Amino acid sequence: MINNSKLAQAFASKKALKVISGLNNFDVENVTAVCKSAELGGATFVDIAADMDLIKTVRQLISLPICVSAVSAEILAQAVDNGADLVEIGNFDSFYAQGITFSAEDVLNLTRETRKLLPETTLSVTVPHILALDEQVELAQALVASGADIIQTEGGTSSNPNHSGILGLIEKASPTLAAAYALSRAVEVPVMCASGLSDVTAPMAIASGASGIGVGSAINKLNDQVAMIAVVRSLVEALNTASVKVSM
Repeated sequence: MINNSKLAQAFASKKALKVISGLNNFDVENVTAVCKSAELGGATFVDIAADMDLIKTVRQLISLPICVSAVSAEILAQAVDNGADLVEIGNFDSFYAQGITFSAEDVLNLTRETRKLLPETTLSVTVPHILALDEQVELAQALVASGADIIQTEGGTSSNPNHSGILGLIEKASPTLAAAYALSRAVEVPVMCASGLSDVTAPMAIASGASGIGVGSAINKLNDQVAMIAVVRSLVEALNTASVKVSM
């Protein structure tokens, strides 16, 4: 169950936009710029690292719901105690470059441990894209049965586009779009399509069955807050257009 009414409404209308500052991003200046830009640009919520001081700082700056990402049930529980509104088990792709991977069993155990510690908190769980699609489907169903309220996809960091421009953007998003298509048809909870998305591929995510999107590097890698806000607004517009077409 998604406890925040505005968040639930955004998912129901397929317009949810999560702006991700990064699981390993502890740069206060960058994170606060990203979060402020998310609010000013019209995002639904933000996703930040599970640093307790960072949570408190962001909480004082914005009114958007704050999601905290980690791969530890204990850390996520502590984050909620310090002001996080919902939690995310995931952003696994930030670990792959270090040679660290997460099996289906790892993710399922983390979900069960987290739900036990946080029985009332909205819980989002990422399905590792390193699993075959049929294994992703099987895991997603098990995660929902274990208490996951939102299922998130990934894959953009491991895709290797062969072209530039629009074609390259579509190639980059293809793993997460494929996962969104498969998982949205296998579970009853909202599916958030994340990793490697842009305003070009955001509507494709919704058309694939996602109820929202998560975007990180397209925003948090920028050095100018005005540019960050512009990207967030372009994503909001893309989602608004996509939701209108889906409902027609």
